[in-house]
Amino acid sequence: MYITPIAPTDIKGSIDKKILKKAEEALFLSATLYGSQNQFVINEVKELLRKVNSYYSNKIEGDGTHIYNIEKAMRNEYSLNTKEKNLQQLSLAHINVQKQIELSIESNSSFSPYSKQFIKDIHKRLYTQKGMDKFLNVSKNDTPVFMKPGEFRKLEVEVGSHNPLGCEKVESVMDEFEHLYSKSMNTSKITQYIHALSSHHRLAWVHPFLDGNGRVSRLALDAALHSIEIPGYGLWNISRGLAKNSEEYKKSLSYADMIRQGATDGRGNLSSRGLNHFVDFMLETSIDQIEYMSKYLKMDELSQRIEKVVSQSRSGFIEIDPLPKESSKLFNYLLIHGEMPRGKAAEVLGLKERSARNVISELVKRDFLISNTVKSPIRIRFDAVFAKYLFPELVPEVDTLESIDKIDIENMSSKEREDLMKKLSESIDKDKLLNS
Repeated sequence: MYITPIAPTDIKGSIDKKILKKAEEALFLSATLYGSQNQFVINEVKELLRKVNSYYSNKIEGDGTHIYNIEKAMRNEYSLNTKEKNLQQLSLAHINVQKQIELSIESNSSFSPYSKQFIKDIHKRLYTQKGMDKFLNVSKNDTPVFMKPGEFRKLEVEVGSHNPLGCEKVESVMDEFEHLYSKSMNTSKITQYIHALSSHHRLAWVHPFLDGNGRVSRLALDAALHSIEIPGYGLWNISRGLAKNSEEYKKSLSYADMIRQGATDGRGNLSSRGLNHFVDFMLETSIDQIEYMSKYLKMDELSQRIEKVVSQSRSGFIEIDPLPKESSKLFNYLLIHGEMPRGKAAEVLGLKERSARNVISELVKRDFLISNTVKSPIRIRFDAVFAKYLFPELVPEVDTLESIDKIDIENMSSKEREDLMKKLSESIDKDKLLNS
């Protein structure tokens, strides 16, 4: 069998105790995270993190566009720059597929994230989304090739120093992948978690498609983690952590490519020690992301940061245009209760009804609040600008020098443009100082 072992096991077939303990810690921390917020806030944080996940997963491949531009695309505001527009559509496709996967898991009790057909479906769904046709023309061995969405490769490929299996073996090895990993779904949650992380490497190792394997394998991992029903998953995602340490991520993947190194290196075709190193890295990354979100989702501290955002917006210290003075009362009420009938706004804000309606109307228009209809209850919404101040480092700073060609300057607000030019000026002054 080509992809064995399917988890980091010793020659007796047992998983390393340190790995088990670390997986148990991650699951515990994730469950604690889930219990800290009401469901409405949880849903909005998950919506934000789908955009974050898309940004970082594409960034790992060198194709990321800023979350600001992703949100503009969601409003059908596409860049006039063709390259940037393509990246906006790629990000939307990733988000849409992630949502489709989550719905598939919720609606199908027999769902398997390891199904060969499901893996094909991820690829097909991703590359048949609006605007994705332009990504189907790929180059392999300096030869232009048209990639068919959802079909395993029929050509040989090279991935850095890794030479994936011959194309004639992909179909049968993916049958092996499905058969072996599906068995893990009947084990404990901790063991399932370790197998899910292991499967990410094995799928990348097979490299079943001509292109898009990195994105597909991370979406497949996301599906596997969702299917385990880890409490709190969705309030953190692993792609951000992998992008933050992308060199180590790629090294860990490469290390797990090793063939078995002698009789003591587990049982199977590939190195168990290599896989152990990879899974340990993935667990450390998971714990790092869980701890990050746990820190910034603490109710009292989140409430204080919201009050600070409102105050600083009114003082002109941040890029957010001045928010209504009473906004923090409303935001804090929604943090606790999740949603609020519009008729209660006057009471919560301490204003007359007409004034309260005006505040609600402005905040909905500016995307700080969300509502299903013009009369239904309101909920807090975390767009990228708001999230930048509430969850530091979750939304990345715009790289003014290296990524200036990717920024959609024409569609920026005057405040955003002013801040960008200030950062650019500071960067140029710094370069002059260093070169003097």
